[in-house]
Amino acid sequence: MITCFIRYEIDPFKAEAFAEYARAWGQAIPRCGADLIGYYAPHEGSATTAYGVYNIRSLADYEAYRERLRNDPAGRANYEFAKREQFIRREDRIFLRLASAPHGELIKP
Repeated sequence: MITCFIRYEIDPFKAEAFAEYARAWGQAIPRCGADLIGYYAPHEGSATTAYGVYNIRSLADYEAYRERLRNDPAGRANYEFAKREQFIRREDRIFLRLASAPHGELIKP
């Protein structure tokens, strides 16, 4: 299993457009085969940094998933929405593997 971390630099004056974009991916990404952890928008600190995070089995599965996403009507519409509204200034992707497992039990105070 690998995890894709997408770091976005967004226009701080178009944060609601990014939130709409994130909600759309919340439906399309799982439907197309990736295990979506979530999209995260600025809250405190930087007003321009946002993230998208999902798990996928392998880079080969990632390529097939990306093809399904490109062919998904909602996926295509979301790509076009981002292009039209231009709220994303920069987008970087990195694939990481979990190195800390197994985790201990969460202790609640």
